[in-house]
Amino acid sequence: MRTLLKLLIVLALLGGLGYAAYPRVSAYLAERNKVAWRTAKVEQGAILAVVNSTGTIKPKLQVTIGSFVSGPITELHCEFNQEVKKDELLAKIDPRIYQANVDRDQATLDNREADVFRVQAQLQQAINDEKRAVALRAEDKTFIAQAEMDKFMFSRIGLEAQLKVAQTSIPQAKATLDTSLLNLEYTEIRSPVDGIVINRKIDPGQTLAASFQTPELFIIAPDMREEMHVHASVDEADIGQIQSAQAKKFPVTFIVDAYDELFTGKVNEIRLSSTTLQNVVTYPVIVGAPNPDLKLLPGMTATISFQVDERTNVPKLPNAALRFYPDAKYVRAEDQLILEGLSSAQPTEAEPSGGAADSGDAMAQSARDRAEIRKKRSQRHVWVAEGQKLRAIPVTTGLSDGKYTEIVAGDLSVGLELVTGIQPKTTGSPP
Repeated sequence: MRTLLKLLIVLALLGGLGYAAYPRVSAYLAERNKVAWRTAKVEQGAILAVVNSTGTIKPKLQVTIGSFVSGPITELHCEFNQEVKKDELLAKIDPRIYQANVDRDQATLDNREADVFRVQAQLQQAINDEKRAVALRAEDKTFIAQAEMDKFMFSRIGLEAQLKVAQTSIPQAKATLDTSLLNLEYTEIRSPVDGIVINRKIDPGQTLAASFQTPELFIIAPDMREEMHVHASVDEADIGQIQSAQAKKFPVTFIVDAYDELFTGKVNEIRLSSTTLQNVVTYPVIVGAPNPDLKLLPGMTATISFQVDERTNVPKLPNAALRFYPDAKYVRAEDQLILEGLSSAQPTEAEPSGGAADSGDAMAQSARDRAEIRKKRSQRHVWVAEGQKLRAIPVTTGLSDGKYTEIVAGDLSVGLELVTGIQPKTTGSPP
């Protein structure tokens, strides 16, 4: 009996202690199991939207210099990277054969001109003979028979025809001589423009054969100090933004691996010659950039950022807040229905904000449906913590730079903390 009484007293004491400690234990457990949210604040500032690409630096013009005539190279007057002026002598082909052709054709021309003088002299003699015969026959018809008169007349006519033949041979001989003179002139390879020799494809003593194909000797790039071109390939999904940026004259920035320097240019041209590779369509975009120090060299690879739009001093929220998709157990009851609509429209963590709004069954949707979805993708929700639950705030988004997105409409104030995820527990925290 005494033992039972002692047991009851002990149980009563334990019950009293448990009752007194229950609030504290409950509070401790609630605090330990409380969800720690990862948050980011709404900010005020600028947003710069860009489209990134890569490209290759090339001169804006490359002049390929060839040879019209054949023969061995006897002189070479330029080297790689040499700056040359227009009409400057670059190389010389052995001119002896072409000089001999000029001498031959000059002699032929002289012969044709002398032949004209000879026929003119004979014609003048025939004219004089015919005149004398006519004069004698006028005095007495018996002095010269009619047959002799015919000989004088047809001799003159024949010499007149010979003179015309001789005269027409002179332009032919001159044309042949001009051709030989041009071929002789072509033995001197001269620069057609001012520029820099970026490639030399011949060596002294090399023999050129221009019979079937014009050999390439030099490649000269003019105006490399004034402007270089960056040839970039832009995806078809971004080409509309590039066209808008070109119309608004937004700058283009790029870097090259050779220098820790930011270069600036502008969109000169968007070419219509598209390229399709593995079902990806790209368009060539030509960016012009000044190059006064010749830092940009042909063949360099450029990493390019096309500025396509900008906003200044606007409220903006981090894209991580747009990508956050909470579990239903953390959302207050009033916003549970929002999750059902977000399940098919809210981007995942891996999908960037502002990406395509097509879902997994996009192929089953009509073009009209997909267009409507794209129009509505700016209507989004972000989440803020209210006690142990999350509250949804509808927002209308605008321009995005990949990290922040402009707030066009929504009950968000600068400095408001938006939930972007669940804070992981630190190492060593109680289990």
